[in-house]
Amino acid sequence: MCGIVGYVGKKRVVPVIIEGLRRLEYRGYDSAGIAVAGNGDGLQVRRAEGKLRNLEETIRLKPLDGTYGIGHTRWATHGRPTEENAHPHRDCSGRVVVVHNGIIENYLALKKRLIEEGHKFTTETDTEVIAHLVEKYFLNPGNGHRPSLEEAVRKAVRDLTGVFALAVIAVDEPNKIVAARNGPPAVIGLGKDEYFALPTFLPRGRRSGRDFVRRCPAQRLQRAAHCAPGAACDLGPDHGRKRRVQALHAQGNL
Repeated sequence: MCGIVGYVGKKRVVPVIIEGLRRLEYRGYDSAGIAVAGNGDGLQVRRAEGKLRNLEETIRLKPLDGTYGIGHTRWATHGRPTEENAHPHRDCSGRVVVVHNGIIENYLALKKRLIEEGHKFTTETDTEVIAHLVEKYFLNPGNGHRPSLEEAVRKAVRDLTGVFALAVIAVDEPNKIVAARNGPPAVIGLGKDEYFALPTFLPRGRRSGRDFVRRCPAQRLQRAAHCAPGAACDLGPDHGRKRRVQALHAQGNL
């Protein structure tokens, strides 16, 4: 079962995401990766086959930093458990990245169509089609109107068949994560001037969702919410002044 962790806030983003991924290791995985932006160097991606310690070594050898980002632990379904198939996945421009849990049932048909439109694929995964669909609707809308990242994700999700949860970031809309789902929960955490995309389901039992959130590498979260089925949830500060979290079903205070 794949794991998704995202962060927008004032803390150093890489340690926050790595610690979140570490708390998901018990679920099993075969590769891990992280993408961050916000420091003027565009979208930076680091990935590694195998355990999280391999990703940490990759980051030690080639550091990265930013103000927002997403991380992922992958359990391979489409494509071998290799570095190139590890998430996050980029679009053609390198300005959009996606992490994803689940299966895109119609990915081969979508991939064929996107290749015919000129998109270049570099992995064996179903996830990569999401990045190219978002690119198509976000960066190359073809009608002169540049939609928001949230609008582009909504359009991309309409093209997908399957059961999935996903998170997207882009350099063109800084300090924002857009999450969407069709089936598995996409859980959003709201703190004091910080925002989280938490695991695609909150652990239960000994590792209860409440305990997971309270032990997150951040101040205690004030609220958690689930992204509504079929919705795209826009997560991050609105012009740096107020929270902007849309299309959520609130689950109350933690």
